[in-house]
Amino acid sequence: MPDLTAPRRSKRVGHKGADHIAPGNTLESFAAALGHGVDMIEFDILPERLDGTGGLLLAHDYEDASRRTPLTLDEGLAHFAHEAYAGIELDVDMKLPGYEERVVDALRAHGLLERALISTMEPDSLRVLRAIAPDARIGWSFPRVRQDYTKHPVYRYPAYAMVLWYRRRLPAMAARALREGRIDALMSHWAFVTPRLHEAVECAGGELYVWTVDDPQRIADLERLGVTGIITNDPRLFDAPGGGAGSSTA
Repeated sequence: MPDLTAPRRSKRVGHKGADHIAPGNTLESFAAALGHGVDMIEFDILPERLDGTGGLLLAHDYEDASRRTPLTLDEGLAHFAHEAYAGIELDVDMKLPGYEERVVDALRAHGLLERALISTMEPDSLRVLRAIAPDARIGWSFPRVRQDYTKHPVYRYPAYAMVLWYRRRLPAMAARALREGRIDALMSHWAFVTPRLHEAVECAGGELYVWTVDDPQRIADLERLGVTGIITNDPRLFDAPGGGAGSSTA
């Protein structure tokens, strides 16, 4: 059993860099995250085409990519290889399946695989990544959804029912995936995070990252719970009143 009384500060993770300070997945956003003391930067990788082919872009979705000229994966990784980012971990979030090997090869080429956690919602990608890169850290992003259905006028109540169902089931699901070596970390939406989930992940030897948390009080609560990392659009919230400012007790 893990020592759940040991003090620990959760990692501070900037979502898309610092999306509420500068447009996400840009050099400006990454610099803003770095300037506000993050331990890890999350960024998104999207292929030019839905089948996983074409260039690899730093974009959350195709609408995002169409609004600007996105960085390429090589441009982004070259930026993170600079000395200024030494010691900063990377959460490399794959939005679609089909380009796993290219992502791993790019991380290796830039000397960043050891600092990276490759995350995805796609079960097929998890299997491919483990097969081709047994030395890579792999994170399962949960749930596999593209929008928040709790805010939808029709699907709101079924969505809440789904949340309650998975809050009971997810601890066992995550622990099994970790013990079988399929993943190294669970990247969970905050609505599914419970003390039972945290304990199950830690007992299975894994990490628990929580997304996307833009409320200072929720950040403080998650730090007290002792999760591995908290992903936010605004790293300034970690030092806001009620937010996580220093070590927390797991």
